[in-house]
Amino acid sequence: MNNKVTVFLPYGGNEYTLKTVEELNSTGLVEKIFLLTQQGQAGGIKNCELVEVENIFGGETIEILTGKTQTGYVLLLTQDTLVNFGQFALERFIDVAGATGAGIVYSDYYELKGEERAAHPVIDYQSGSIRDDFNFGPVLFFSKDALEKVKKYNESNYQFAGLYNLRLNISRYYPLVRVPEFLYTTVEPDVRKSGEKLFDYVNPKNRDVQIEMEKAATEHLKKIGAYLEPKFKEIDLSGGNFEFEASVIIPVKNRAKTIADAVESVLRQRTDFPFNLIVVDNHSSDGTTEILSDLKKKDARLIHIIPQRLDLGIGGCWNEAVHHEKCGRFAIQLDSDDIYFDEQTVQTVVNLFRKEKCAMVVGTYKLTDFKLNDIPPGIIDHKEWTPDNGRNNALRINGLGAPRAFYTPLLRQTKIPNVSYGEDYALGLAISRHYQIGRIYNPIYICRRWEGNTDAALSIERQNTHNLYKDRLRTFEINARQKLNAGLS
Repeated sequence: MNNKVTVFLPYGGNEYTLKTVEELNSTGLVEKIFLLTQQGQAGGIKNCELVEVENIFGGETIEILTGKTQTGYVLLLTQDTLVNFGQFALERFIDVAGATGAGIVYSDYYELKGEERAAHPVIDYQSGSIRDDFNFGPVLFFSKDALEKVKKYNESNYQFAGLYNLRLNISRYYPLVRVPEFLYTTVEPDVRKSGEKLFDYVNPKNRDVQIEMEKAATEHLKKIGAYLEPKFKEIDLSGGNFEFEASVIIPVKNRAKTIADAVESVLRQRTDFPFNLIVVDNHSSDGTTEILSDLKKKDARLIHIIPQRLDLGIGGCWNEAVHHEKCGRFAIQLDSDDIYFDEQTVQTVVNLFRKEKCAMVVGTYKLTDFKLNDIPPGIIDHKEWTPDNGRNNALRINGLGAPRAFYTPLLRQTKIPNVSYGEDYALGLAISRHYQIGRIYNPIYICRRWEGNTDAALSIERQNTHNLYKDRLRTFEINARQKLNAGLS
C-alpha cells in the first residue's frame, strides 16, 4: 500500500465542503475523493466520484469505504461542513499512523464560532471509551490494513451503527491514537450548551439508533470477554438493625435558592414505614445552612450534618450519610435542586426493593425548567436498560437515570468515590457486576434545569475531564468483568 490517501466525505451541496475538496486536492497526497450523498450531483468536481448511500454512519458506507480504497490510508469526514487543514496536517496524520501502527488517528481541532476560532481539544482513547458518543472530532484517519483486518465483522444491515461498530472492531486489534495538536479548523454544527445536549441519547426519537448501538456494543463486549450473562447474586434485604426503613440523602453546597423545595418534597412523602431525611451540608456559605437549621426545627425527621472534613465531593458527602447511625435500610437520592414527582416516590422505590430483592433501584424522571414547565425531551426513562442486558449496555451510555436508591448494607461495603461527578455511575457499574438493578419506568422525580445547574454550560475542558473520568470508570469495570469471566476474582 502507498502513502496516498483516499477521502470520503458527506456532501449535500454545502459550498464549504467544496472548498474542503479543493484544499485536499491541492496537497498532492489525495488519490481519490468520494462524495457520499443521499441524492444530488457532484457536478464535475475535480478528482471526485459521487457515491449514493443511505446513511454515512451505516454498514453499507463502511463496506464502500473498504472496497473502494486502493491507498494506504483513508480520511473520513463525518460532517458536511468546512474543514480547513493546518500546515502539513495530512503529512502529520500519515507520519503518526506509520509510527504508531494505529488503526485510527484523530486530533485536537479548532472551531469557528462566528468570527472567532476556539480550541477544541479531545481526549485519549482507552478500552473504556466504548460509549457511542466519544468525540473524535469530524476527521477520522484510518489505516487501510485496519479496514481490511476487521471487514469480516462489518454488519452491512446496520443503518446507524456501522461506523461505531467499525471503531469497536478496530480497537480490538489496533491502537486508536490521538495527536495532541490542532491539525484543522471546522465549524461547530451543534451550538447548544452542554446541558442541552446531555439527554440526546435517551430522546425517544433516537430509539432505533440506540437499539443498533446496543447490539454493536454487546457484541464487542462478548469478543473482549467482558460480557456478563443475565445471572445475578441473590440479596437478603433483612440484614442489619435499622431504626428507619429508608433515608433520603441530599448532599448540598450553596443552594439557598432550591434547598427548601427539595427538603419539603421529601417531608411531604407518605409511607407505611418510618423514614428520615439526611442532608449533608458541605460548608455552605450562601445561607443554605441557616435555611436548613430553620427547617430542622419544624421537623425532627430532618438530620442536618455538617462534616468535619473539608475535602468532600458529592460522593464523600454520601459516604457521611450512609455511614451515619440514623441511615435507613434503603438510601434514596435527591439532588439539592430537584424535587420528587409526588408524595409516593419513597414508597414506590421501597416497594420495588421488597418485590424484586434487588441491590439498587433506578427511577424515571421528568425534565422541567425552574418553574416546573416541561422541557424537551421530557420524560427520561432509560428504557435501554433491560433485565437481561442492562448491565452490559450500561458500559455504552453515560448515565443510569434518577432517582438512584441503594440497599444500605451493600453500599456501606462498596464505598463511594469521593468525587462530584460520576460517583453514581461508578456505583451502578460496580453493583451491576453482581446484582440485579430494579427499574421504575413511570416518573417519580423532577429534574429542574436552570442556569445554576453544574452541567448547564460546561467548558470543553470540563466536559473532557468528565468524559475522561467516566471512560476510566468503564475501563476499570471492563477489566473487572474480564477477570470475573476468567475466574480470577
